[in-house]
Amino acid sequence: MGALPKPMTIDEFLAWEERQELRHEYDGIQTYAMTGGTLAHAAIQINLTSALSRHLEGKPFRPFGSELKIRTQAGIRYPDAFVTCTEGDLNATIAPDPVVIFEILSKSTAWQDLGVKTIEYRDMPSVRRYVVLQQTHRAAEVFYRTEEGEWVGEFAGADSVLAMPEIGIALPLSEFYRGLALP
Repeated sequence: MGALPKPMTIDEFLAWEERQELRHEYDGIQTYAMTGGTLAHAAIQINLTSALSRHLEGKPFRPFGSELKIRTQAGIRYPDAFVTCTEGDLNATIAPDPVVIFEILSKSTAWQDLGVKTIEYRDMPSVRRYVVLQQTHRAAEVFYRTEEGEWVGEFAGADSVLAMPEIGIALPLSEFYRGLALP
């Protein structure tokens, strides 16, 4: 993490990031290097993207993992997974119009995932749901936009089924934790 040498626009940040060895998130003020994670994080991410791919097959929605970035009003983020229904340029590095976004909570990024990112994702008109998965136990914080446009948060426990009407699926939370010995 670190401040950039001078304030940058998002376009200047994107040009800067292209010259870096690591991927970086940008909140409009600081950059955050996207470094390695834990075995649990990696396993949850694989389960998550696999489950989304299986359940969205034949639907007009497309899931992606953390290799693509999204643009918020404030900056650039690399969610652990997200779903979009907007076709983009196949050479693009920024995916258009995410509808559902997933982050896997880490100790080092919890304050961002449950704080500033919640606000950034809420402020994106295309985003209808934001799911923050725990990696130490089977649970999630789920934020979603009601039909009235209100942003609401709920807790989902180990036995919960994660309803995502925005993309026409419902998945048991346990699918994301398959093969992991977590409480």
